[in-house]
Amino acid sequence: MSDQLQRLLGIMARLRDPDGGCPWDLAQDFSTIAPYTIEEAYEVADAIDRGDMHGLRDELGDLLLQVVFHAQMAEEAGDFAFDDVARAIADKMERRHPHVFGDADREDAEAVRASWEEIKRAERAAAGDEDTSALAGISRGLPEWQRAVKLQARAARVGFDWPGPGPVLDKLAEELGEVRVEFDALAAAPDDAGARARLEDELGDLLFVAANLARHAKVDVGAALRRANHKFERRFRAMEALASAEGTPLPERTLDAQDALWSRVKDAERADGG
Repeated sequence: MSDQLQRLLGIMARLRDPDGGCPWDLAQDFSTIAPYTIEEAYEVADAIDRGDMHGLRDELGDLLLQVVFHAQMAEEAGDFAFDDVARAIADKMERRHPHVFGDADREDAEAVRASWEEIKRAERAAAGDEDTSALAGISRGLPEWQRAVKLQARAARVGFDWPGPGPVLDKLAEELGEVRVEFDALAAAPDDAGARARLEDELGDLLFVAANLARHAKVDVGAALRRANHKFERRFRAMEALASAEGTPLPERTLDAQDALWSRVKDAERADGG
């Protein structure tokens, strides 16, 4: 174990020491730390998207801290320690790469992926998991957009899939029409819980099909949405700056005036090649 990793483990043990440790760290448990773990994983992805290697180094450290924090709490409870976590993943990586660490033939990337899934199925069966569905093993803890794509990809492996993006686009238009119908129904009866539930159901279908379209386009839904978020934030901040420079802050402008600013920002970006 490296000196710095050993140092980090020692720091976490000290923070969790009831005798002089940090009150905040001592007050945490798995459920309170889990949201930070998820957040740090997204921070890693954000640094990668921005090509920020200095930031990536720091964000990977933050994510490693989450692993160390969970392992420390588990060790205190007598369940497992950090070494057990490292050993388990090392064993898994060797087991799932027989073409590297065993005597299996070296395969192409698609064959390796199929082999990985087959090994995972065998592991679940050995652990007593009797779920034999093609959808077995997809975590319910994933972000829902990611889980949607995984469900679709698993179904596609047994042939249940659209033949290409064209039918998915048609389905998207169909779902959008159904959303419009339910919006109209809710507008006519705004207090109708059933109408609101139907609208939520149709919006879910629309988002599910949109995720399927991204899968067919081989576009990462999370990356695409992050780009859209970044674009919106960049343009909105530019709108605020323009409005302030012209002496009329954004909140004091009509929606039409705000929309005109948005168009100016978009036109300026296009002129700059953005």
